[in-house]
Amino acid sequence: MDAEALKNYLEDRQQATILGELQSFMYLMMEYRCAIREIETKLNVLNDEFSLRHERNPFESIESRVKEPLSIIEKMRRKGFELTVENIEEKLSDVAGIRVICSFVEDIYYLAYMLCGLDDLKVLEFKDYFKNPKANGYRSLHLIMQIPIFLSDQKKNMRVEVQFRTIAMDFWASVDHKLKYKKNVANPEMIAEELRKCADVISGVDQRMQEIRNMIEAEEIADDKIDSQ
Repeated sequence: MDAEALKNYLEDRQQATILGELQSFMYLMMEYRCAIREIETKLNVLNDEFSLRHERNPFESIESRVKEPLSIIEKMRRKGFELTVENIEEKLSDVAGIRVICSFVEDIYYLAYMLCGLDDLKVLEFKDYFKNPKANGYRSLHLIMQIPIFLSDQKKNMRVEVQFRTIAMDFWASVDHKLKYKKNVANPEMIAEELRKCADVISGVDQRMQEIRNMIEAEEIADDKIDSQ
């Protein structure tokens, strides 16, 4: 084999390797999308059941996403992992993500514990940022869950991150994220402190709204007892 033929052979092999890895990556992303749909279905079933039993919905909306390739690459490099399809699946727990937005904190705990109690779901991590807020004031529940997906030739366990937030805290987190990437901020420490104070205020509002709802529900129960006598 002459030099030119060897060069062409190596280039063809390199292209085949790249294409093979790309296909494996795309297949993995498809598996993550399937896992998201599985959990979304379970959440919607719980929502339907709750709305019939209690005449209200426990969550307002569900958002989902699979991380963009560039975000995956950046995170793998930041953590010092070799960029392979196998490492993406093994080392990262948040490639597939679901965010559940609720009106009330009690509904968040209800949904989270109902989800954790399902037979085919396994909880790998449970982080309660309501009880232990982050330093910046952020409050939520973060769960890493393992769920099986059923493909044509196999059953495979996939990991999905599920975040639960109130409407108010979701607003705060969105604004906080945007402001963090503002350039040329004169006093970033002061801005961070002001944002933390806003998070504390929002948490207080969430708590007060929960108390008001509990008062209304207590009155409804009392009225029902009187009507049944």
